[in-house]
Amino acid sequence: MSSLSHPSGNITGFSVFEFSLGTKWLETLKQIAPGIRRVTAIFNPETAPYYRLYLESINAGVPALAVESIAAPVHSEADIENAIRKIGSEPDGGLFVLPDSHNVVHRKWIIELAAQYRLPTIYYFRYFASDGGLIAYGPDEMDLFQRTAGYVNRILKGTSPSDLPVQQPTKFELVINLKTAKAIGIQIPVSLLARADEVIE
Repeated sequence: MSSLSHPSGNITGFSVFEFSLGTKWLETLKQIAPGIRRVTAIFNPETAPYYRLYLESINAGVPALAVESIAAPVHSEADIENAIRKIGSEPDGGLFVLPDSHNVVHRKWIIELAAQYRLPTIYYFRYFASDGGLIAYGPDEMDLFQRTAGYVNRILKGTSPSDLPVQQPTKFELVINLKTAKAIGIQIPVSLLARADEVIE
C-alpha cells in the first residue's frame, strides 16, 4: 500500500483503529477517578504490532494530567492476571485494555480481574462494556459497517479500489456500564453520563 489516501493495487477499506484516543482515555479516566496516579496499558505485542502508537497517544497526555504511564505486554492468562494484580494491589491505579485480538479473546477474564481489584478501566470496543466492563470508548463499528456498503457499491460499479482512500473512523461512542461502576465504588460524573451514547444499568 502506497498510503492510506492512495492505496495501490486492489487494496482499500476501513480501519477500526484510531491511535489518537489514548489522551481521551486518560482524560476520561481522570474524570471518573481524579486521584489516579498510575495507568497501565495491557496489550499483546504479537497481536497488536501498532501498540506503540496507542502508547504514544497515552503518554502525550501524561504531563498535563500528572500520571505515570506503564506499558504491560501480556502473552497469556497468567500474564494478564499478574499485570492486573500488580496495578490493582497499589492505590490510585487505572487500566487501559488496548484493542487486539488477544485481549478480545480473554476479555471475560480481564473484566473479571478488573472488577475483583476494583480498577477503573477503559476498553476500546463496546462489547467489553456489554460484557461487564466499566467504560468502552472507541469507534462506532456499526457506522463503519454502514459506510463500507457505499464502497462495495462503487467497486461493483467499476471504481478501482486504488481510487478509494482507506477510511479512518469518524464516529466514536462512549458506553458506560453503571452497574459495574456501582459494584466497584466508582461515581460516574453526571456530565460524563450526559455525554454517553449508551448507559448500561
